Amino acid sequence: MELVRSYVAKQGSTPSGVRDAGFAAEWRLEVPGRPRLTIHDTHWDNGERDVVLQQPPLVPEMPSNLANLHGRHRAGIADVSPGLKRMMAYLSLPQPDGWPKQKRALTTAQLAEGCGEDLLRDLFARPGVSLDPSFDLTKPQDTERFQHAVRFKEEDQETPVVAYILTRLMPTLRHTGWVPDQ
Repeated sequence: MELVRSYVAKQGSTPSGVRDAGFAAEWRLEVPGRPRLTIHDTHWDNGERDVVLQQPPLVPEMPSNLANLHGRHRAGIADVSPGLKRMMAYLSLPQPDGWPKQKRALTTAQLAEGCGEDLLRDLFARPGVSLDPSFDLTKPQDTERFQHAVRFKEEDQETPVVAYILTRLMPTLRHTGWVPDQ
C-alpha cells in the first residue's frame, strides 16, 4: 500500500448522504500479479470523512465479488475526542450472488478470522491504535458479539486505510484467492 496523491478533488455524497465537495488522499494497494486497487480517504467540506474502494473509469478484469466492492461499504470516520478518531470495524463478506454483505456485530474471533489474525494484531500494534471494546488479540473471544471500532490518532493518515483494507477488502481478497488465506 502506498500513498499516490495527497489531494484529489471530489464531488459526491458524504456518509450521511449529503451532496458535497471535498478532497481525497489516494492510496494504491498492489497485490503481485493483480490489477491495482485504488482507495480514497475523503475529507468532505462539511467535516465528514470516509474511506472507500474507488471505482476506476475502466474496471480491470477481476472476480465479481471484488468488483462489486467498488464504491460500496465505505467506512465513515468519526471524532471520538479531540485528537482521536474512530472507524467501525465491520466486515464486508463475499456472498454467492457476488454482492458483499456487511456484518456489523461480531465476536472478536470472527473479526480476527475475517481480517487475518496476524494482520489484525499488526494493526493494533501500531502506536496510538486500539480496538474498542478492548480484547486480548492473542486469545480472541468467541462468545459475545460487539460492534468493534478502530481508534487512532487524528494525525495518523495510514491507519484508517489499513483498517479499511483489513475489514472491507481482506475477506474478499482471501475468498477470491488474490491473497493467501491465513
